[in-house]
Amino acid sequence: MMKTRFLWLLLASLPVQAVEYNQTQLDKSSLTFAYKQMGVPMNGKFSKFAVAVKFDPDKSNSAQAQFDVDLSSIDTGYAEGNEEIAGQQWFNAKVYPAAKFISTGVKALGGNRYEAQGKLTLKGKTQEVSAPFSFKQEGKNGLFDGAFVLKRLDYAIGEGPWADVSAVANEIQIVFHIVANAASVKK
Repeated sequence: MMKTRFLWLLLASLPVQAVEYNQTQLDKSSLTFAYKQMGVPMNGKFSKFAVAVKFDPDKSNSAQAQFDVDLSSIDTGYAEGNEEIAGQQWFNAKVYPAAKFISTGVKALGGNRYEAQGKLTLKGKTQEVSAPFSFKQEGKNGLFDGAFVLKRLDYAIGEGPWADVSAVANEIQIVFHIVANAASVKK
């Protein structure tokens, strides 16, 4: 009895290790988008982006995330389209080379589902966005999969003749798949 009590006291005094996913694997992560052009579904991706996450599934309210996207790395599948979208009437990537999302909070929705709230800055305009995502643990990796819709005209993306939403829809779905390694942290 005394030996068991001593063992429990010893274990209770040791620092507890929590798992925090905070080492992003960009080579296994992706950032894509989908939209409609003239009513036809289209999609593309960004090939250069940086992601910083700090996520402990047991403490989702203290989670943090930041995305930085190199807008000139857009890939619509067409070189001419990439140049047009990086241009002045769309991203104006020479003046505004990056988009940035910084989380302001994460709430648990239940069943490994969460929602990140934050500020998205794009083309000099900042808007509040919410991005629902799921979290799944695979070995030492955490998989974050989510999507949200942004309205391109809220950010002045597609000015002049491109402001006509019958040509290119106003709603753009952003889809992210982030893989992050787990690191033990002391509680």
